[in-house]
Amino acid sequence: MRRKHQRNRKKKKLLSIILMMFIFIFAGYYVLTQVLPNKEHVEPNWVAADRPIFVKGEMLEYSALGSEENLKIPLPVLQDVIDPYIRHEAETESIILTTSEKLVLLTADKTEAMINNEITELRFAPEESDGVMYLPISVLKELYGVAVHEDVDSGAVMLMEAGERIPMGKVVTGKPDRTIAMRVESSIHAPIILDVPDGTELRIWSSQDEWYYVQLDNGYTGYIQKTKVVLSEDRIVESPESTTTRAERSWKGKPVNLIWEAVYQRKPDPDSIGKLPGVNVVSPTWFSMVDGEGNVRSQADLEYVKWAHEQGMEVWGLLSNSFEPDLTSEAMSSFESRINVINQMIQYADLFQLDGINIDFENVYTKDGDNITQFMRELKPLAEAEELIVSIDVTPKSNSEMWSVFLDREALGKVADYLIVMAYDEHWASSPEAGSVASLPWVERSLERIIDEDNVPPEKLILGIPLYTRVWSEKVLDGETKVSSKALSMDSVEEIIRTKKLTPTYLEAEQQNYVEYTEDDILKKIWIEDEVSLKSRVELAKSLQLGGIASWNRSFANDNAWKVLQTITP
Repeated sequence: MRRKHQRNRKKKKLLSIILMMFIFIFAGYYVLTQVLPNKEHVEPNWVAADRPIFVKGEMLEYSALGSEENLKIPLPVLQDVIDPYIRHEAETESIILTTSEKLVLLTADKTEAMINNEITELRFAPEESDGVMYLPISVLKELYGVAVHEDVDSGAVMLMEAGERIPMGKVVTGKPDRTIAMRVESSIHAPIILDVPDGTELRIWSSQDEWYYVQLDNGYTGYIQKTKVVLSEDRIVESPESTTTRAERSWKGKPVNLIWEAVYQRKPDPDSIGKLPGVNVVSPTWFSMVDGEGNVRSQADLEYVKWAHEQGMEVWGLLSNSFEPDLTSEAMSSFESRINVINQMIQYADLFQLDGINIDFENVYTKDGDNITQFMRELKPLAEAEELIVSIDVTPKSNSEMWSVFLDREALGKVADYLIVMAYDEHWASSPEAGSVASLPWVERSLERIIDEDNVPPEKLILGIPLYTRVWSEKVLDGETKVSSKALSMDSVEEIIRTKKLTPTYLEAEQQNYVEYTEDDILKKIWIEDEVSLKSRVELAKSLQLGGIASWNRSFANDNAWKVLQTITP
């Protein structure tokens, strides 16, 4: 019995020893993994990469080529980080870069470049490698103001945008010969990427609890405890010197009161036009594209320009696409044909002393929308160099593929000086039902959608106003109502009202006057454009603080119209 008791005591003692060993092992493991910092060192995953590119502390998919002055950045990186609208036309190996002041044409493997139509020699050419185009850093610095920090030893390239603000800091250990661990994750138990010496400068890209995510000059990124970092003054990448545009210098705070001059076969005679009170811009429809090569036909008249200037008006020549979708598609498809159009317009502007160019491209395939926007990007810097205002006519937003969907109003609003919203033809010539050319609520919604949905500043929008109206004819044939219309001038409508002794009725919903009558068993309906409707449109433009108004067209107006339209100016 005694021996059995002794054996039990020995068993208990052995179990106690084993339990204590497990406790010590667990405690040791806990201390090692949860209390003591990790001493393991690891290499960053990019060390083996050749010329890795970093943006805001993140390594990108693509690497750079060359180094120092011969450094070249891949096009996909530039499109993602710097300018999404850099254009590469593979058929001609052309690379087109644009700003508000510069149009740059580069060609793969050629040091000859075109900057605003002037030949410039580059030290290093763009090149293609493994199907990717690379652009020399010198061009990017000059055009966009980008900055790079390149570490010769690690090969890391840090790419920064003009105006970028970089929070900076410095490692502080308290002892010059001491280092601080930079870790893979924000934990003392994460492996160490680098032991960072006292006084080392850091770019601080983000903050997470008690840690900063930082980057060193050699490209290494990781986490350092906030207690070991002293913040210093932010570093700001210098931006290229900006200049005001001609529109800002000439038109800021001054509403545009534009009238289109419709020019067909005969030239308008300035002597027969008379005074246009309040009008400060005329836009004659003088220019049109005539073929897919981008050739432009001109009906411009220098005598008309001289007359307009004597009246204190600017002349913005209108360029149309002849409303031909196939012609437009071909002419806008390549840089060569687009620049052909642009160069002709710049030459015409010089020859005929124009003050601006108004683009009116309508009936365009949706697939060509990006090319239209690119055309505007290429036109703007060359026009700006000649002190020319650039505007483009846009329709209200709708689902119409050929008349609305192709227009990228948000992008165009960033490029052009003005977007002229053609807020008419709510009910167009062949509309299946009769109605107003432009009821005020419809006009207001059209403007607000572009302002709110496309982020176009109101001061960049000009409200297009109709000076014509439609006489709608409704005839019942075999139980079905047939609708047709005819456009009339303001005077012609007044004549109908007078001769037929009609009394207009004010329509609250449309906010304009209305008459109807029967003639030869045909019901005639007219939503009238007169002083009442014009005043409501001018007041709308003023309340929304738009850049002005533009009226279509001079020949439809009467004397009362000019009196109302000139109230756009305070």
